[in-house]
Amino acid sequence: MDFAAIVLAELERRGLNINQAELAHGFPQGFIRGVVRNDEKRAVPSIQKAEQIADALGLEFYVGPPRDTGPVEQVVIDGADYAHIPLHDALLAAGPGSDNSSEQVIDQLAFRRDWLKRIGVAASAARLARVHGDSMQPTLWPGDMILIDTQRNTPQVRPRDARDQRRSPVYAMIDHGEARVKRIERPSADQMLLISDNPDYPPELRQGADMRAIQVIGKVVWWGHTAKE
Repeated sequence: MDFAAIVLAELERRGLNINQAELAHGFPQGFIRGVVRNDEKRAVPSIQKAEQIADALGLEFYVGPPRDTGPVEQVVIDGADYAHIPLHDALLAAGPGSDNSSEQVIDQLAFRRDWLKRIGVAASAARLARVHGDSMQPTLWPGDMILIDTQRNTPQVRPRDARDQRRSPVYAMIDHGEARVKRIERPSADQMLLISDNPDYPPELRQGADMRAIQVIGKVVWWGHTAKE
């Protein structure tokens, strides 16, 4: 969840609109509105301004590496700290969606905590699942295990520039109730592209209700192939 969404959620919880919040805390008109508006003119607040808004709403303000937000089972192996990351009994479809209505934790794998910290993942926000389908080949193959950072669940709006050759990030998501894994591109605030790495599968453009039907679980930050004979 991004800063604007957090602020709006807290205002709603308190039963305040933006004007009331600005007046109550002595902020000039537009002080909060400018950083929460849902269009291309949304302002990116400075650290100082974001901290002022957070303090006024009773929110903790923190800038730094991702922190654990819940209990994490730890183990020490050869003097190094490891965190147990849950493996869910869920298949994330690289093609059509998967129904995981009986999804549960079936195992745990140990990851070094210093490695998780280096890639910016809080152990309590990390989840593991498996892939099936061929639409994300050759990046992801059926049976691959993927590590998902559930704190990074808001794909950023990034207008496409022909000079920008970066590939869009891979995300796990629930699409109309079914689990999928795709690259997500946000060319504008009201558009989302679901992109497959397999050229046999064309991009899927989502807008309006179809876009709102997508719940992003988190960003895929690591994957591992299983060798098969």
